[in-house]
Amino acid sequence: MAEVRCLERTLEENLSWNKARINFFSKFLMAIIAVRTVNLVEIASVFAGKAKVESHYKRIQRFFRYYEISYTVIAVFVIQLIAQASPWILSIDRTEWQLGKKKLNILTLGIVYKGVAFPILWKILEKKGNSNTAERIAIMEEFIQLFGPSSILYLCADREFVGGRWFNYLCSNRIDFRIRIKENTSVPNTRGIKRQAWQLFMSTRTGEALVIEQSRLIWGMMLYICGMRLETGEYLIILSPSLSYTPMQDYKNRWEIETLFGCLKSRGFRLEETHITDPDRLKKLIALLAIAFSWAHIVGEWLAQIKPIKIKKHGRLAKSIFRLGFDHLRRIFVNFDPVAFSNACELLSCT
Repeated sequence: MAEVRCLERTLEENLSWNKARINFFSKFLMAIIAVRTVNLVEIASVFAGKAKVESHYKRIQRFFRYYEISYTVIAVFVIQLIAQASPWILSIDRTEWQLGKKKLNILTLGIVYKGVAFPILWKILEKKGNSNTAERIAIMEEFIQLFGPSSILYLCADREFVGGRWFNYLCSNRIDFRIRIKENTSVPNTRGIKRQAWQLFMSTRTGEALVIEQSRLIWGMMLYICGMRLETGEYLIILSPSLSYTPMQDYKNRWEIETLFGCLKSRGFRLEETHITDPDRLKKLIALLAIAFSWAHIVGEWLAQIKPIKIKKHGRLAKSIFRLGFDHLRRIFVNFDPVAFSNACELLSCT
């Protein structure tokens, strides 16, 4: 098929894989976008080629069972697609769901870019619940080895990502961060008396942030703290290793990884429909989704430049950049338009 060959040529320019793997990936990429699900049976039903559906399904199974993927190559490719110079804002979080009695838990590190976090590295947690310090350090170490600590502007994370050893690791590697802590975290006041963190901000007005300009000894390190009372009555409290007057605005970037998870799940590829539970195979699936997501987003970005997305009365876009590109690619695949497909492939090229 002409469209497959066009996509193959693009991928060959950017991925150091052999022709058989490029051919498979091209067909898989088109199929997963066309059917909008990670269900392998559905993907096999639209897989390009003259073979029977059963043969396509077996080929897909062989890929996940035997093929090896360089996740470094995937990470570099995604960053090249973003085409944004470092230092980058990073967001770290995990997404979890259940298949029967099996818990599927994925720790993900992404680069914040235009309203979403592009997936760069991910780790399959063979357990339910929070990540531990060793797992967080491992994924950050992998990123640092690839791109260096100076490539990080700051790291955003929610209340799960706290602790003395974790903060010490970040500070030792000079990684700036904006991390939310729990309201009852023990923090010294101006007289050195330990108080629950929320008590430092109890006199502030709702929605009004207070930046404390003197660092405090928290988890054995001198850190800066900012807090705000929310309309719900809760407190949003952020720690950082350096004084910042915009920690609340910076912390908002954490939510971009939640947007990514939505795109990988219900608003895009329906990741929760996978029956893959083996950690190595699930990690490969996320690698393929990382490229599919990135392609859809950059196509949407290109389309939005040609015709800006309408803004609704509440101030949000009528359609996300990702969904704009995702729907456009699906239309191309269903009603093949060679010119539109060639343009889309060109956007996927980093050369």
